[in-house]
Amino acid sequence: MLTVVLIVLPFVAALLALRLPQQLAGRVAFLAALAELIVSVVVLFHFDKTGGLQFVFDKHWIDSLGISFSVGIDGISLLLVLLTTVLTPGIILTAWGDTSKPSSYFSLILAMQAALVGVFVAQDGFLFYLFWEMALIPIYFICLNWGGENRGKITLKFFIYTLTGSLLMLVALILLYVKTPGTHTFAIQALYEAGRSMDLPHQTFVFATMFLAFAIKMPVFPFHTWQPDTYTVAPVQGTMLLSAIMLKMGIYGVIRWLIPMVPLAVKEWGMIAIILSVIGIVYASCIAWVQKDFKRLVAYSSIAHVGLISAGTLTLNETGMQGAIIQMISHGVIVFGMFYIVEIVSARTHTREMNQLGGIRNVAPILATAFSVIMLGSVALPFTSGFVGEFLLINSLVHYQLWLGVVAGLTMILSVVYMFRAFQKTMLGETNTLTASVGDLTRQERFVLYPIVILIVLIGIYPQPLLDISATAVKNLLSVYLDVRFL
Repeated sequence: MLTVVLIVLPFVAALLALRLPQQLAGRVAFLAALAELIVSVVVLFHFDKTGGLQFVFDKHWIDSLGISFSVGIDGISLLLVLLTTVLTPGIILTAWGDTSKPSSYFSLILAMQAALVGVFVAQDGFLFYLFWEMALIPIYFICLNWGGENRGKITLKFFIYTLTGSLLMLVALILLYVKTPGTHTFAIQALYEAGRSMDLPHQTFVFATMFLAFAIKMPVFPFHTWQPDTYTVAPVQGTMLLSAIMLKMGIYGVIRWLIPMVPLAVKEWGMIAIILSVIGIVYASCIAWVQKDFKRLVAYSSIAHVGLISAGTLTLNETGMQGAIIQMISHGVIVFGMFYIVEIVSARTHTREMNQLGGIRNVAPILATAFSVIMLGSVALPFTSGFVGEFLLINSLVHYQLWLGVVAGLTMILSVVYMFRAFQKTMLGETNTLTASVGDLTRQERFVLYPIVILIVLIGIYPQPLLDISATAVKNLLSVYLDVRFL
């Protein structure tokens, strides 16, 4: 039942926040997010790291179509649920006293949290698709109603991209559903068996349609064009939801649904997907290098990091899979912190143009220190969380194909260039008329950023607990659903 609670609690809180007076909505939303975090911690302490799927709830829903409300948590799901529940209170806290129509705003954030958790725990194909689509609705309205200039056009582009990918994924799920033997069902194990029983052409069709949906969500080159504009125009909370949590839906979809379902097609076409991901790493890094807008720089850096995660995942070995999972957690924490730093700086100076900034360290040393730690995590400095995942991912790529590993490794060099450039232009040098009066972190801002800094350092120094949580699930995924030649 705890899995159901994780889904239902934020949905109920979202409805409650919508009905509350504007001044109470934020407090209730924050308390609900904290309650959700407590439930996820209870799940963590009762989770058996050596076991498989746990906290299962499976009830028939629409018998005539073989649809069940089936949810459960394994090590991979647990880490992503924890990421969602850890970051959501911070996302809500950053919006306190800084948004119009808070009842609607916080309600949408909570509704999106519920849908995201649903995606990570769904064990039924139709339920997975339902939560996948439900996550799109709140973020669409968040970006449309609270976004910046040209938000209508940009948000529509984002909606069309993601909806198109979702519909293609639905076509693939229906094909798999039709192929299930006997009484058709959307149960995940039945879909696995149906997919693996297909010949290569049919598996290729499923791979193409589902990977496109996941690639758009991550996003992977060349399906990324919606991302920089959407991240830039969205309010900071929307950007955090998109970058820190929502894009993990795509990577999770590859791990949980695509790889075990159509292994022949993954083997046949995985190299192309890896090459696209590696191209995206270099391309996005080079574009980030020349950015003048602080927020767009972070948006392009996110594409580069996600490209590495995607490439490592598709190497189909335990090192790459573990690296992808821990890097999803690290990336979520780091990009959350980066976008919040951008928001703090732009709110105080009323600009995101880095050439107009400088000297902030002189007047806001705690802000500069927090930025420096988060930046070092982003460039994968040893003993930060970013290093753990990137080391495992590049290691897996080197073993898969040496030249791919070498090219992908450029991300560690290029990220140093554009991140240090951003730090130099914003934090170092002399203050000017825009930055001279920048105040240091407030108590509320410290309450959000300090845990982020601590997590970056703790995961970097001692990542083993996270690796232990996902280890059994990864081994089961690779040993049960993949032929030995893929390992």
